[in-house]
Amino acid sequence: MASRRKFLTGTAAGAVGALAAPAVIAQTGAIKWRLQTYSGAPLGAHVIKPQIDAFNAAANGEMEIELYYADQLVPTGELFRAMQSGVIDAVQSDEATMASPVDIAVFGGYFPFATRYSLDVPSLFSYYGLKEIWEDAYSEVDNVTWLSAGAWDPLHIFTKEPINSLGDMRGKRVFGVPTAGRFLSQYGLIPVTVPWDDVEVALQTGELDGVAWCGFTEAYEVGWADICNYALTNSVTGAWFGSYFANTESWEKVPPHLQELFRMSIDQSHYYRAQWYWGGEAKLRVEGEKMELTSIPADEWATVVKDAESFWDSVAESGERPKKVVDAFKTYAATMEKAGYPYR
Repeated sequence: MASRRKFLTGTAAGAVGALAAPAVIAQTGAIKWRLQTYSGAPLGAHVIKPQIDAFNAAANGEMEIELYYADQLVPTGELFRAMQSGVIDAVQSDEATMASPVDIAVFGGYFPFATRYSLDVPSLFSYYGLKEIWEDAYSEVDNVTWLSAGAWDPLHIFTKEPINSLGDMRGKRVFGVPTAGRFLSQYGLIPVTVPWDDVEVALQTGELDGVAWCGFTEAYEVGWADICNYALTNSVTGAWFGSYFANTESWEKVPPHLQELFRMSIDQSHYYRAQWYWGGEAKLRVEGEKMELTSIPADEWATVVKDAESFWDSVAESGERPKKVVDAFKTYAATMEKAGYPYR
């Protein structure tokens, strides 16, 4: 097995170093954890807070998790290092957003056209080998334990000016996740990175022309639909890949029954999100009144789908594990097409 990577030695830099590492209270007291999510508070109220509240109640005083939202303890880009050093105990994020140092990080978040529905994500992990690939990748990273992956919302583009063709993307500055932004930049879209809490102001001031970060449910929930006037119905992929991670030393100090309880609460979170997004996306596309729907014609959008094939192949060439993931995507897509309705 490849040597374990020492991604961080010593304490994390910058904002990370300003925080003291949380201590696990001696066996006579409750275990205290700090968990930070990639999401801001309005979104976090759905994608993680119900889970943490439920876990804390069920732990019955034996363990308590303090929940922090995007950038509250450390900048999102430093989440991985902060967790690895023990400054925080756990993270909910995708790999790409927090710059996870693994060769499969490109698949975290939105990988173009890898999925069509939210159930595609757990199916890929359970039946097509992604769980074992993720475990293998993180086995080479020092002091980080990957726990579980789940699905979030599809990726749509929301803008202040309409997009009715690929040409309309050119020059539009959008806040978005790294991999999707890299793919869409070939059509002239300009990915811009700002802190999550600054997105609304950046849209208002004109620093941003839109967002390519989420689906309809999030756009309405966090207030971006109040500023963006148009919603592109063509989705770049059907579901975001997000994961839960823990500092290995912190995880190993948790007794088995609480480890199992935490895993169960993660599954509860996956289930809650599946309903919230699935129902919310359809309802808001039909009943939402804040944004006008636009579409790129099917024949023009077909060229984007075709371009994704080359993107997949280029990523597959980057290493053995990425190739395994891309091969799983291809096998899965072929299976779904052959299965037909209601799968495709």
